[in-house]
Amino acid sequence: MPSDTAKPVKHTADAKARYVVSVDAMGGDSGPATVVAGLAKSAEKNGEIAFILHGRQSELAPLVEKQKLGDRVTIRDASDVVTMDAKPSHVMRHGKDTSMWSCIDSVRAGEAHVAVSCGNTGALMAISMMRLKKLEGVNRPAIACLWPSRNPAGFNVMLDVGADIRADQDDLMQFALMGASYARSGLGLERPRIGLLNVGTEEHKGRAELKVAYELIEKNAESADFDFVGFVEGGDIPSDRVDVIVTDGFTGNVALKTGEGTAALIRDLLREAFNHTPLSKLAALLALTSLKRLQKRIDPRRVNGGIFLGLNGTVVKSHGSADATGVSAAVKLAYTLAQSNFHERLAARVASADRRASPEEAGT
Repeated sequence: MPSDTAKPVKHTADAKARYVVSVDAMGGDSGPATVVAGLAKSAEKNGEIAFILHGRQSELAPLVEKQKLGDRVTIRDASDVVTMDAKPSHVMRHGKDTSMWSCIDSVRAGEAHVAVSCGNTGALMAISMMRLKKLEGVNRPAIACLWPSRNPAGFNVMLDVGADIRADQDDLMQFALMGASYARSGLGLERPRIGLLNVGTEEHKGRAELKVAYELIEKNAESADFDFVGFVEGGDIPSDRVDVIVTDGFTGNVALKTGEGTAALIRDLLREAFNHTPLSKLAALLALTSLKRLQKRIDPRRVNGGIFLGLNGTVVKSHGSADATGVSAAVKLAYTLAQSNFHERLAARVASADRRASPEEAGT
């Protein structure tokens, strides 16, 4: 029987590759052809990555051959697929033969550094928690995403955005530690700034657990090498005031979906406005370079991938609708985290945390 924690990685594909990414080829809306095309983009740019590809071999083998990835990919045959509408509880009982289960098991067995899937988020989290287990000291895993911002790096980190709708003060403090580690590894920030999302920046506002979390995060800031800026509001999420926004999964998921919907609305309104009259079409032509720059700046494919934090292994959740560019971006993020030894650093940060609140705050 495999152990409950991931083992040291042993290479199974290209012997020259230093990092192995386990990929669920069957998850997502666009099918395995899109996933394999994304791997081809990644392989062309980075010779240090090899892949373990999970899914129906009869479908994957021709795609891998077409993209000339035979020396970079090891195929693991998995007959079943986790559909987007599958219930996590059903997958937990009957999903052992799925590509998603096989993908996570490769990380658990030490065959790959990190897993990537475009599949059902709830099922992926459930399988990941069952197969990889939680890090010691972590009560609730979290999903972290990158949010376009005014910061020099171009993005802020926000967590949790949907792993669990609940979070108490200890969970929020752990989210701060995990978010800081992700900001260091994913964004290259030596001392990230952490903000705790609230309905106002005043210390007297917010629920009782937020006030206790405030003290816990502030207490751990120096030893964990981050700066705590205190409470932040929704308007600070894309700002340059903070690098990491900490919140519960319910609030984070609502904010994420609201942001995505607003971005789509603005895109459609701009298209409608520029197509309204011949003069506006001419204006669009004159502004084409600037519009392309803006499109690239806010292109969600560039930051495709939410990270499951708090597990004994790293899992990247790609958007279900990701195209080849999006899949390649998720693989790039997975590579960056593997290269920075992210999982081991995260475990050390969580283990070193001081989880004690003052008697006054504990009473609150």
